[in-house]
Amino acid sequence: MRLAVNLTYQGAAELARTAEQLGYAAVLAPEGYRSDAASLLGLVAGQTERVDLISGVMQIPARPPGLAALTAATLDALSGGRFRLGLGVSNPDVARGWYGAEADRPLGRTREYVALVRRALSGDPVQHEGRHYSVGGPAPLHVLTEPVRADLPVYLAAVGPANLRLAGEIADGWIGVFTAPEAVKEAVEEIAGGRERAGKEMAGFEVLPSLPTAVGPDPAAAADLLRNQYVYLMGIGDAERNVYCTLARRLGYGRVADDLRERLAAGDRAGAAAALPVDFIDRTALIGPVPRIAERMAEYAEAGVTTLGVMVSAAATSAAERLAILRGCAAAWEQSGTAT
Repeated sequence: MRLAVNLTYQGAAELARTAEQLGYAAVLAPEGYRSDAASLLGLVAGQTERVDLISGVMQIPARPPGLAALTAATLDALSGGRFRLGLGVSNPDVARGWYGAEADRPLGRTREYVALVRRALSGDPVQHEGRHYSVGGPAPLHVLTEPVRADLPVYLAAVGPANLRLAGEIADGWIGVFTAPEAVKEAVEEIAGGRERAGKEMAGFEVLPSLPTAVGPDPAAAADLLRNQYVYLMGIGDAERNVYCTLARRLGYGRVADDLRERLAAGDRAGAAAALPVDFIDRTALIGPVPRIAERMAEYAEAGVTTLGVMVSAAATSAAERLAILRGCAAAWEQSGTAT
């Protein structure tokens, strides 16, 4: 199992350089309310030499497929072939509220989008009139970036069984979040079903869950550093359409999700954070001292993880402490017996 780090835009260059020095295999740039992925990865491309650069994830509603292909080709060229295109349909309320985009039929929309991006990355002109996207006409979609490779890897963020099977069928990797080892194992089974449907094997497919992470002697104190991240993610949009609340319910924490949303609705954000049980955070995060984190890493590797994402971006702490998290997780990785 390899390690990756989810960056913040604050101090991104130093984080990426340190991760590379520590043996991390990849850096991921999230895209959300705080920063976009492409700007961050453009910076990191010029600051590193070996690590893979992954958009974790670019929002499908934010970009037409032509721009996604052009951005991917540019970042791959700038980095000497180190870019991997991570895509996700986003929360439906974010799709409409931020991007003014439709969020219906996410499976069909994702399938068509990925197919168009792959065709554009081949370097050939693309004419397409589909159910969700239309490109071409007098000015066909034509990416002229000098290609590093036509088979640039595409990863999909996915949650439900149908989305996971789709990722297995049409993508080269899966980016997960908010997930426990047993949930990863179930996800891998669904992904394998999609691979089989497409006549492909699991060998070479990237299984990359990203986990909120805080290193320290006391797991409960470490969990406190992550509370605001959980409130932020679980508070986005409508509770019934929020994918993080859905994931919490699947893990048996439906009452926790409901209580958090009730407190947020009452304007009690601090109370929502304080009410999150430590065991809920522990199920879906890496918290505590290095030996404890090493044990958790081994559990994720056993579940089928090929690259484990360390979300220093989730910890409410300083830039220096985020660097300390990187170092602590590198030590845990070595102790875990999973390092490759």
